[in-house]
Amino acid sequence: MPRPRPRSFFFTLAAGVALLVARGHGQDPGEARTALYPYTLPAVDRGLSMAEGPGPAGASTLAHGAKLAVTLDRTGRSGAPYTAGRVLVKFRDGTTSAVRLNSLARMSAVSTVSKQPSYANFDVVRIDPNDDAEAVAEELGRRPEVEYAQPAYRVHKAFVPNDQYYQQVQWNMPLIDMERAWDIQGTAGSTITVAVLDSGVAFENKVIRFRGEAFVDDLGNVHPALGTVDIPFAAAPDLATAGRFVAPHDFIWDDSDPVDLDGHGTHVSGTIGELTNNGIGLAGVAFNVKLMPIKVIDSEWDDIFGAPNAGTDETVARGIRYAADNGAKVINMSIGRTGPPSPVIEDAIKYAVGKGAFVAIAAGNDFLDGSPTDVVAEIASRVQGAVSVAAVDRASNHAFYSSAGTWVEIAAPGGASRGFGSSGVIFQQTLDLAFGVCLVEPGACGTRPSFAPPRFDVFNYFGFQGTSMAAPHVSGVAALLMQQGITSPAAVEAALERFAKDLGDPGRDNNFGFGLIQARDTLRGLGLAK
Repeated sequence: MPRPRPRSFFFTLAAGVALLVARGHGQDPGEARTALYPYTLPAVDRGLSMAEGPGPAGASTLAHGAKLAVTLDRTGRSGAPYTAGRVLVKFRDGTTSAVRLNSLARMSAVSTVSKQPSYANFDVVRIDPNDDAEAVAEELGRRPEVEYAQPAYRVHKAFVPNDQYYQQVQWNMPLIDMERAWDIQGTAGSTITVAVLDSGVAFENKVIRFRGEAFVDDLGNVHPALGTVDIPFAAAPDLATAGRFVAPHDFIWDDSDPVDLDGHGTHVSGTIGELTNNGIGLAGVAFNVKLMPIKVIDSEWDDIFGAPNAGTDETVARGIRYAADNGAKVINMSIGRTGPPSPVIEDAIKYAVGKGAFVAIAAGNDFLDGSPTDVVAEIASRVQGAVSVAAVDRASNHAFYSSAGTWVEIAAPGGASRGFGSSGVIFQQTLDLAFGVCLVEPGACGTRPSFAPPRFDVFNYFGFQGTSMAAPHVSGVAALLMQQGITSPAAVEAALERFAKDLGDPGRDNNFGFGLIQARDTLRGLGLAK
């Protein structure tokens, strides 16, 4: 049966190595991999990797969102913030100055009345800063000579993260109106756990001992045996924080160390929840959620090191059920395959949705090959509470690779280098490919370095494209909905589709489904604040 594979730029444009020797599946994992000890050296962050892109952003004199040391802001009974000590009053036309002053004089809370400011048809009434401006405005508004009265409510720009490269490369966030959605979500911690079923995640600092046998790649290159090697792993600096990762599990190695030997799963996790507004790196859609790394896909290095299992329908189905049983409320699956149906995966998806988990699945990257049905994504189209996600480019056009079909339900930014170059892909922090993937993928990163033991403690901000990159945008927005109290997976799907921006043919179509997700409209459409 065909194996599920990650749906990313890397796996659509650079064919994976076909390991002809020493795949190792079926071995006792203890023979090939042993966790040794914590890795104590700090992870290496090599910055932003772009063919033609900006360097580090210049320092700002005042960080976005910084507040003055002294503030007169108060929060009223309405929940809206206002500036204390003032009320805006509009008297009815024809009201004399004497009547205005007499009216205000009868208000014990009023201290002074300013002249009308320039370009204003209202007065600014000064009150004691300790008084409730909303209550004072309500009392003034009941007077017959007053047309309206209101506090000086605070107006603010949409939340724009101060992350180092955000404004240079993350066009994808404004495209789905994330900045105004972040205003609704706020910066408080989230109780929602998002499971990432993928190639693993760079989530822990550890040295792991492997044994690498000789192998031949699909170009006929012979790679010598590495023998026993101790490989350093580190948590991605812009993804990891205390208490972030919960219930990790590895179905490829049958243990609790789902480390990423590829970079795909870490990149996907970054779109969902990269640490945000911390002055470094990039932003994530739902940056306060907890993440559950679940490894269900084997990479080339897993195969070289003799992993006992491969990424198959079996490992994916087990991973879905594990996520649902261990508290995940959103499950991201940037994976898929073509071929015969998969009742075992379909059964698992229905099980997860039945336990209250929303599922987002990449729709496939096979448009140029005629868009054969993606088996995993097609299941989503028949399950309320699971969605199949197509990709758009930065101009909101159908991404050239994104599969089109009856199973497509929603669209999100997946990026496209075609027509945009390096400015058109989706950037997140992930493993530095030069220290891992490039060592076994001929042509994947230009000139292939000499084959050598990899390192997975070096990171970079790489741009990928694919429906793999689109699905985690949907997972992130679903997590925001869940945090706001929309807990039914079917209700989450309905909201995403109802408030999507219609693209292509009117109504649902095979390229975009119901349209491009709109984060803020989806949250506001359900009556949430702000």
